[in-house]
Amino acid sequence: MTVLPAVENWWRTDESGDTYLIGGKCTGCGTYVFPPRENNCPNPGCASDELALVPLSRRGTLWSYTENRYAPPPPYPSPDPFEPFAVAAVELAAEGLIVLGKVVEGTLAADLHVGMEMELTTMTLYVDDDGVTRTTHAWRIAK
Repeated sequence: MTVLPAVENWWRTDESGDTYLIGGKCTGCGTYVFPPRENNCPNPGCASDELALVPLSRRGTLWSYTENRYAPPPPYPSPDPFEPFAVAAVELAAEGLIVLGKVVEGTLAADLHVGMEMELTTMTLYVDDDGVTRTTHAWRIAK
């Protein structure tokens, strides 16, 4: 079975098997951005056009969340039957950045509350037409 990221270069796995996100960090002002990019600082007060690709924190605080109860429309893949899933906005304190992502299967909005600790993991997003399992970054309640 082949397993590949749904989106290339958004996350990596280190030698211990832990997943971490890749972000851009402005070389001029230190502002972080996700998804990663190597130019165009998002800080309107900064004139720098160079961002270094850096690992981001694996843990953060749940800033906000919602529950998706409707299947995405084509061309987006959706399991059949569709199961509701939670989406989390997690604040990475060290970077001052809020990162959106799905919450792992089996965790719904009723299980979450603002301020709880979350940690990064990966999960299957879909299986493509060639039978390749496509994975994405996801949040889970920290252990």
